[in-house]
Amino acid sequence: MTLGLLLVTAFTVSFAMIAKRLSSTVITAPMAFMAFGFLLSQTELLPHAEAESSLHLVAEVALVILLFLDAAQIDLDTLRQRHVWPVRMLVLGLPLAIVLGTLTAWLFLPGWPLFAVALVAAILAPTDAALGQAVVTNPVVPERSRRALTVESGLNDGLALPVILLFASLTAEMMETDNTNWILFGAKQLLLGPLAGVVIGIVGGHVLIRARDRDFTSDTFEGVGAIAMAGTAYLVATEIGGNGFISAFVAGLCFGSVVQGRCKFIYEFTESEGQLLTWAAFLLLGLALVPEALSHLNGSTLAIILISLFIVRPLAIWLSLIGTDASHTTRLFFGWFGPRGLATALFALLVVKSINDEFAEPVLMLAINAVWISALLHGLTAVPGAKWYAAQVKKMGDCAEIEPIKKSAKPLVTKHM
Repeated sequence: MTLGLLLVTAFTVSFAMIAKRLSSTVITAPMAFMAFGFLLSQTELLPHAEAESSLHLVAEVALVILLFLDAAQIDLDTLRQRHVWPVRMLVLGLPLAIVLGTLTAWLFLPGWPLFAVALVAAILAPTDAALGQAVVTNPVVPERSRRALTVESGLNDGLALPVILLFASLTAEMMETDNTNWILFGAKQLLLGPLAGVVIGIVGGHVLIRARDRDFTSDTFEGVGAIAMAGTAYLVATEIGGNGFISAFVAGLCFGSVVQGRCKFIYEFTESEGQLLTWAAFLLLGLALVPEALSHLNGSTLAIILISLFIVRPLAIWLSLIGTDASHTTRLFFGWFGPRGLATALFALLVVKSINDEFAEPVLMLAINAVWISALLHGLTAVPGAKWYAAQVKKMGDCAEIEPIKKSAKPLVTKHM
């Protein structure tokens, strides 16, 4: 095991030394670390059982912290003025993706109950900011487009979770005939989560500013406080019945709006420790689950995944943005750059223990295959796709994509690693 850990640390050091150079290529960190984890799994230098038990915790922590920090870097004032794109993609695009995904997956899963098929579609619907960093941190992409993708990826996993849990319970046939309980559950998730995030983010931001003004704290300790604040938002929301992921993202939005760039840590962490969390999650994914998932990959599974990536999401996003000022190019760009990552894997791990054994393993394996395929395809197309989109926007001279209002002095998101 010591040799395995030594290889992990050596690979991490080596990757970090060339990460900036690789950021301009088609090789992304999730691709590299997932592939390295898969290679390690073939050597048996690290125990698979321990890797799988660690994966859930690492992925959940990484997702909560990165949601908070990514949101904290968004210019909330600008978002209030130009919010139609992310709202449309969340309110219309996400449900459409689940409905269209259910209809198409049903064709390839004969004999499956409708709720199990819908569960698959719901797990494949959320997108991942970690896998999309090569796009949302790329300065060649117009700021409004980057902001829309960041907000969508930050909120859609939290919005999808109540639906995923509902379909999981229906699949397990544990649901009562009375739907009132689940309506109440969904309402609490979507209302109490944001409420907790708003309170914690605003209060935390004002506490930090007052502490700075009185010289009670420093940059180092502010960083510790910011991480703890993300965890607080998640845990408080979970404790009162809200959605922790939505709470963490909303808390980050409010916190960033209050401190207005005065907490340097939220930018520095995303480029250092935040990257390490993401790398660890994808390495554990490649080590613990990808090998088994590959053995379950068949024609039907591959068809569901590719249709989800190439048809379901692009069509759902295209339809959701009809009537807005988004150009055809922007709709295509948003439709493609919706990678499936930590949220898809985490939600699949979350529900497999509660559903029938007949469907648990197939659902998990399909989700993990979707993650590595998405990491590969979106990783390969992120840099060239961003450059193509930027060139098309510039060529069209489209004022909708080019931010027409005053930009904040605070950057939207940090530079890519």
